Amino acid sequence: MPHRRQALALALAAGLAPAVVRAQSAPAWRPTRPVRLIVPFAPGGSNDIVGRILTESVSQALGQPLVVENRAGAGSMVGAEHVARSPADGHTVLINSAHATVPAIVARMPYDAVNDFAGVAVAGFSPHVLAVNPRLPVQTAQELVALLRANPGRYNFASAGLGSGVHVAGELFRSLTGVEVEIVHYRGGGPGVAALVSGESQFGTPTMASSIGQIRGGGLRALAVLAETRSPVLPDVPSAPEAGLPRLIHEEFFPILAPAGTPAPVLASLGAAFRQAIRQNADKLREMAGVTPRDGYDTPEQVMALVREGVERYTAILRAAGVQPQ
Repeated sequence: MPHRRQALALALAAGLAPAVVRAQSAPAWRPTRPVRLIVPFAPGGSNDIVGRILTESVSQALGQPLVVENRAGAGSMVGAEHVARSPADGHTVLINSAHATVPAIVARMPYDAVNDFAGVAVAGFSPHVLAVNPRLPVQTAQELVALLRANPGRYNFASAGLGSGVHVAGELFRSLTGVEVEIVHYRGGGPGVAALVSGESQFGTPTMASSIGQIRGGGLRALAVLAETRSPVLPDVPSAPEAGLPRLIHEEFFPILAPAGTPAPVLASLGAAFRQAIRQNADKLREMAGVTPRDGYDTPEQVMALVREGVERYTAILRAAGVQPQ
């Protein structure tokens, strides 16, 4: 009889084992409706491009559609504030490469860039590009600087919005070179690049993601990649030091964030889905957007530490350049 009970117990254990494994590996949380990925800029910019590259893979991982929603305005603050005030239930997240730059240049913000958010993942890193309309009579960064110095106030700089990474890079360029230019704020990277291509603005420092297609197609002329070394996706474009602007280094990163107070199991599921999507689409992110994923951002704390460090770094750079918040 004991042998029979033992055999029965073993049989039951064997039958239950797959279910136990499934239960242990099953995620603690799944969305019950589509998840909105808020892009706080107009379509066509770097955040929009990166977000749309990830949507299909994230949707498959979560079992619900990930829907990109563009909420442009105030250099990303409209969309970011919307996420900060949304229910902390995992159904609204933000992708915003300007998240750490805005506090460095905007004096009165409607939210706290660190304390009102929780980290989900980091889609990757990408340098900005010094680019001009091809009709501008310059072939190098030094020729651009000479032209701008010889014509103070004549030429326009295309910004992606007040406090955007493009704006920060433009202020840094203006401070380092001493040129006088008019900064025109557009409603995101896409409209800013469109203004450069049309000639409405003559030069800018767009993100690689928003400008790489136009650079490859001849709609824009890239004079420098704002990094220490050349980018493998634009191998013929000199780095900032090679172009004679060694201090004009500006790299953006793409944090994916949820409202503060989002429960840990929800953040864990969202983070796992986005990190998996980033790994699956790493080649596409590099080739289509010039964005390089990096390891080391696996927890909410690591993501928010990067945001906090970014706020401090950009603030220090701009104050050293004499740029005060507006």
